Amino acid sequence: MSSSTPTSAEILREGQPKRGAHFRVFLGYAPGVGKTFRMLEEAQQLKRQGKDIVIGYFEPHGRKDTIAKTAGLEMIPTRIINYRGVDFREMDTDAIIRRHPAICVVDELAHTNVPGSERAKRWEDVQVLLDAGIDVITNMNIQHLESLNDHIFNITGVRVRETVPDWFVKCADEVVMVDATTGALLNRLKRGDIYALEKAQQAMENFFKESTLAALRELALRQTAHEVDCRDIAETPEPSEGLSTLSSPPGKEIRDRILIYVTADPSTAMLIRRGRRMADYLGADCFAVSVSSHRGGRRSVTPDLEGIQKHMNFARNLHIESRTLEGGDPAETIVDFAHRNLVTQILVGRPKKQGLLSRLFFADLVFRLVRKAKDIRVIIVADRRRQHQASA
Repeated sequence: MSSSTPTSAEILREGQPKRGAHFRVFLGYAPGVGKTFRMLEEAQQLKRQGKDIVIGYFEPHGRKDTIAKTAGLEMIPTRIINYRGVDFREMDTDAIIRRHPAICVVDELAHTNVPGSERAKRWEDVQVLLDAGIDVITNMNIQHLESLNDHIFNITGVRVRETVPDWFVKCADEVVMVDATTGALLNRLKRGDIYALEKAQQAMENFFKESTLAALRELALRQTAHEVDCRDIAETPEPSEGLSTLSSPPGKEIRDRILIYVTADPSTAMLIRRGRRMADYLGADCFAVSVSSHRGGRRSVTPDLEGIQKHMNFARNLHIESRTLEGGDPAETIVDFAHRNLVTQILVGRPKKQGLLSRLFFADLVFRLVRKAKDIRVIIVADRRRQHQASA
């Protein structure tokens, strides 16, 4: 690695890729729609055009048609990491940087790296490649988008553990949806094109139910349309002089600002994802705010401190500006911050704890917030969870 190449620690500290390298994401709504196939087709076309392109990582899944698409493409050898006596293959990011191709193809963006890897997630490895000036073509399914985690759980009953933060996907220069009708996808499954036949039957009884696939497909189509709209707005030129436009008073831009009230309650993770998604759709600023009580000038230590810190770190990972405020009255502290920062909406999660004291405290907090924040919308968000839970 040359001395001018930033270290991975420096890159991750900066929080998002530098511009220069081109970043393209193929988005699907389920395994088997053809994301990897399309990605490799494009790689073959780029190679025919004389581009310097390599495969940084490829997961074959035993799919012969997809494997055939790698023929003739240079593949960077994977790195073998032994974890608990088992060898795992991981993308060798350092080897790719040493080779320094113009373009690198990376399969399965949402993958979690095995313990012992330099970075926890494959999207972080992709971030390093982009910051080294290497164009990246990659893929993922809609269920791996962090802000949709609760929505996906409600649709499928599966709690997805491997996620990619929304801000990173938004860094992509292009998001291309790879679509297939639910009927065509189910036919591929029945033929054994996606999984072995015994596993395919089990899949059709769970994740690959037609109603589930239809809901996921609609979600992916909406997300892709939203990405297109965001890019259209970003590329719209400023109005020329003399054109009439609706505008706010001079120096006062009208803009939504969302405050997420962070507590130790488990439902807070859902609230943070909901707030992040709302902010993205509204083009709004977003704050995650917790309140620490103080007595006699000293901050009190509570059993909830660890839970609150965990949720605040989660908010920071989603690029939400996070603040810990001190005050004896949470409602007054929150509303004071909201007024000073021109917040337009306050999100409060209904706690999962069902004890009488908890319900009374929550009801009092909401009443006081509404009474004090007369000019701010207060939204109570319930965590509607399915009875069963699995992971993916």
